Amino acid sequence: MALDLDLNVEIAGIQKEIMEYLGLRSENLIFDYRENDQQVELHLITVNSRHNQSFLFHKEVGIDRIDALRKMYNYVRHKKQKENSYTIQWIVDGESELHTSYFRANNIFDALDKLYYGRDMNTINVFSVVLNPVS
Repeated sequence: MALDLDLNVEIAGIQKEIMEYLGLRSENLIFDYRENDQQVELHLITVNSRHNQSFLFHKEVGIDRIDALRKMYNYVRHKKQKENSYTIQWIVDGESELHTSYFRANNIFDALDKLYYGRDMNTINVFSVVLNPVS
């Protein structure tokens, strides 16, 4: 039982480090673990409090929760800056307010996958996708 407690403490600690590094509060970041085929997929999801929409930030696969979390921490700290930055302008179907969101992704398709994550593609209309200049 103590081993499980220590594991949970380690998980909470790494999750807290990721939140602090990204500058997000717990209500704006979801750690979604999905176990399958002796692996764990960690989907890190951000929630935008301004327009109340959630998006996939990044996904990692590990042999267990700790492994997936450590890979996510490594991505957040070192690798995300190596991906392209995209600006996507979109609107929720049936609404009139145009939103602008920013994504880090390997390509335009990955950026759109992050936008549409967990929702029907017909609920959001995309007006533009722009590859931002490298600074």
